[in-house]
This record gives sequence, C-alpha cells and structure tokens, in this order.
Amino acid sequence: MNPYFIVDTAKSFEKASADLQLAVAADGFSVLVVLDLGDSLRSKGISLAEQCRVFDVCNPQQAAKVLMSDMKLNMALPCRISVYSEAGQTRIGMIRSEGMLRNLSSEPDLMEVAQEVESSAARISQAAALNSLV
Repeated sequence: MNPYFIVDTAKSFEKASADLQLAVAADGFSVLVVLDLGDSLRSKGISLAEQCRVFDVCNPQQAAKVLMSDMKLNMALPCRISVYSEAGQTRIGMIRSEGMLRNLSSEPDLMEVAQEVESSAARISQAAALNSLV
C-alpha cells in the first residue's frame, strides 16, 4: 500500500489551506500548529518555488488512546496534514497513520485507532480539496 494519501485540488494554495482548517474543526480535530515550511525556508535565503504548509492536527481522544497504550508513540504525534504545491498543482496529503503505526507497534488496539485516525484525516483532506468551506 502507498504510504501516502494525497488528493489534488483545483483550489489555490491559500484557499486549500483555509478550507483545511475548517475541515479539521468540522471533523472534531483541532489544529495545534501551522508551519509554513515554504516561507520558513525562503526566510533563510533558500530559493523554493513551491508552497508548503504543514498542519499539526489532533483528536485528543485518539491521541490519549495511543499514549495510554505506549508512551513512546508520542514521537509519532500529532498527525500532520500538508497543503503544498507541486509543479503548479495544489495538493493535500499525509503519511498514512496505519502504516506508520504498524511499523512502530504490534498492539492490535492501536491498529484500530490508527485506522480510525487515517479515515478521519483522509475525509478531512478530501473535504478541504473538494468542498467550498469558506
């Protein structure tokens, strides 16, 4: 299985970013931090033509289940969903939670949490890509 979930959108980078924030909230998650990786690199004198904004998102109930099962997994939290441009195309993507956690734990209960989180994050990404939320 592809370790990435990526959906293309006809929206501008800015519109997709704004709509992602709304889709995150609508699905019961919250945005903890937004890192504008493109601007950060450009501010350091690095020429990067593409845009890239990384959203650290969290569902507190799901995060608590993961941490109560294995505190070391704090290093895999929170979930990250990115809005970025690539060759003129705006994309929204993430690393699939289930595959990532499968590499870090063999706990069956965590696989269920990972599947739920991955489904939610994919739904959030698709909503932001397809729907007009703002």
